[in-house]
Amino acid sequence: ERSRLGVFLAFRYPVAVPGVTVANFLRSALNARRRALNPEDKGMPIPEFRKMLKEKMATLKMDQSFAGRYLNDGFSGGEKKRAEILQMATLKPEIAILDETDSGLDIDALRIVAEGVNALSGPELGVLVITHYQRLLNYIKPDFVHIMLDGRIVESGGPDLALHLEEQGYDWVREKYEEI
Repeated sequence: ERSRLGVFLAFRYPVAVPGVTVANFLRSALNARRRALNPEDKGMPIPEFRKMLKEKMATLKMDQSFAGRYLNDGFSGGEKKRAEILQMATLKPEIAILDETDSGLDIDALRIVAEGVNALSGPELGVLVITHYQRLLNYIKPDFVHIMLDGRIVESGGPDLALHLEEQGYDWVREKYEEI
């Protein structure tokens, strides 16, 4: 339903779907999205889908055998996150919400995932990145940074706000918030 509306949500802990390959999942999701946009759409032909998927996987530095594996079943943390970025690349949403995409990633996987996000974001795709750590923002340069406390945005700024938060911690935010 979210995909049909043009929204992509990447989870902190993506669920495994044994028995459903990455390729079958992506083709089904893509065709459902296409039909939501145009009910007359018959779906992407398999050869065209395979070519597109191969190109997207190469961009994300994924082995082609990945497409035949069951979705997130036995995947490492980095593989799960790359699979989500592959989903995002395939489905072409208008907005993507990435909830702690950096969770469980080693430095190489973090860099590859960030490169994928950077390649996809732009005028056609807005990306909301939720993170607790500056390290992801070393690779994905935000336009805006917002700090949430108790479910409310209490501070907003540019990339320098994240650096300040990394240096100072949350105490100054809590103190300021308590004054309001």
